[in-house]
Amino acid sequence: MVLVVNGDSIALDREGYLLDPAQWNTDVAEVLAEKENIELTDDVWEVVNFVRDYYEERQAVPEHRLLLQELKRRHGKEKASRKYVYNMFPYGYGQQACKIAGMRVPLKLLLDL
Repeated sequence: MVLVVNGDSIALDREGYLLDPAQWNTDVAEVLAEKENIELTDDVWEVVNFVRDYYEERQAVPEHRLLLQELKRRHGKEKASRKYVYNMFPYGYGQQACKIAGMRVPLKLLLDL
């Protein structure tokens, strides 16, 4: 599969994940979010940017629990819950947040557990 964004061809796997995370940018995120029916609110961008920053630093996708720890550190318990994340990404953190953040398909989609 190929996603065309601003004239650039972005290779996707059969599930819609980027094959090369280096091809990601905010325009790509906007197109991927639209395909997932996700509104890119400030809270959604916070998660997407956390995933991107973590990946850039460690070349790995952060597990859901790490995201929750970071949300708790930044905002307290109110936003540090699976329910809060699922309200933004109803099909799951690994299935939608990581996809919009331009990750390859996580080897363990059990990131949501």
